[in-house]
Amino acid sequence: MRQSICTAFAVIGLTTTASAQTDYSQMISDRGLSQTESTLSALPDKTPSDMFALGGVRFLGAVEGALQSLYATQVNREMAEMSGLPFLRLPLPPNPDAAPFRPELIAETYQAALADLQGSLDALDTITDADAVAVTINTDDLWFDINANGARDPGEGMLDSAGAQLNQGLSGDTKGPTIRFDTADAAWLSAYAHLLSGVGETILAIDPTSAIARVTESAAAIKEISPSPKPLFFTQDDGVWIDVAAMFIHAIEGQPDPKRSRAAHAHFLGMITDNRTFWERVATETDDKLEWIPNPRQTSALPLEFPADIGARWRDVLAEAEAVLKGDLLIPHWRLGDGAGINLALAMQNPPEINIISIIQGEGILPFAQTGPRMSGQSLTAFSRMLGGDAALYMIVLN
Repeated sequence: MRQSICTAFAVIGLTTTASAQTDYSQMISDRGLSQTESTLSALPDKTPSDMFALGGVRFLGAVEGALQSLYATQVNREMAEMSGLPFLRLPLPPNPDAAPFRPELIAETYQAALADLQGSLDALDTITDADAVAVTINTDDLWFDINANGARDPGEGMLDSAGAQLNQGLSGDTKGPTIRFDTADAAWLSAYAHLLSGVGETILAIDPTSAIARVTESAAAIKEISPSPKPLFFTQDDGVWIDVAAMFIHAIEGQPDPKRSRAAHAHFLGMITDNRTFWERVATETDDKLEWIPNPRQTSALPLEFPADIGARWRDVLAEAEAVLKGDLLIPHWRLGDGAGINLALAMQNPPEINIISIIQGEGILPFAQTGPRMSGQSLTAFSRMLGGDAALYMIVLN
């Protein structure tokens, strides 16, 4: 009984503190993501800003949880970064006390991330066009408790992990920007949560565990026979990229889980819908205060230049992607000429058993090959041409 009373008082204390504390940035800096999430979740009457902050810390919590899992285990960092997959490619400090690697870890990491991302979507989806959101965040206050010790240690700042993914635009020795997130940005963050959820569902649809186990076991056995492999293609490469490629091929081949494939499809469409909502909202903004992604009348707080027509160009990219996801535009295949292609919507709704050779040869695409207009990629080409060598950076920021 005494423990229950103490717990109740603790919750009341956290709630009172959060109600009086509107500096979400400082809260995260002082308490970390996990405690901030608990504090915001306990609020009885959450404002739209509270809901945005809650969605934000849950989103970042998905990243933190993944980093903690990967840090605690002896993951081959070169292979993880080479995979290019969300979470896996983020840099991590070395951990001399890491537990032995388990092939199940990757699937478990994405499964946990999906739960956190759904919590983020649940919070963000409550925010409407009529709500007023104002959440100011100093990005230097954001950190991931990578080693799970409850304290911020060197190298755990968000930009320490994310800066490398944002090219030179947001990395380096300069201070992280301070952003005032508003109602439009709720749709942007929701779109990003859908994107990562779609990727996570896609990875789980093909169940990578057996492929990872197969490749890691065979690579270890080969290394026992020959510890110093012959250089590959006149390089000192020890074959890591071959192992990564083998993992992808072994994972892709087989029967994907239709339930997860359909969930991924829905998330990708949700990403486009929310991204379109973002651009509609941001176009009506009249203020100009520490903006994240600006309209042509605003200035971003980021150290990036946003061309006046970047929104229109990006929406063209999204429109073509949406048409492909809905099957209105078909994906080209080398065996199919103009006016025919692969219907991605059919393939994701009822995924076939995949065989790489049959897909390349053409037999494997027959159930989803149709006549109709094909995607051209012209919108993405125009977007990339406008931004030159920085197109990839802007794609990460814009989502």
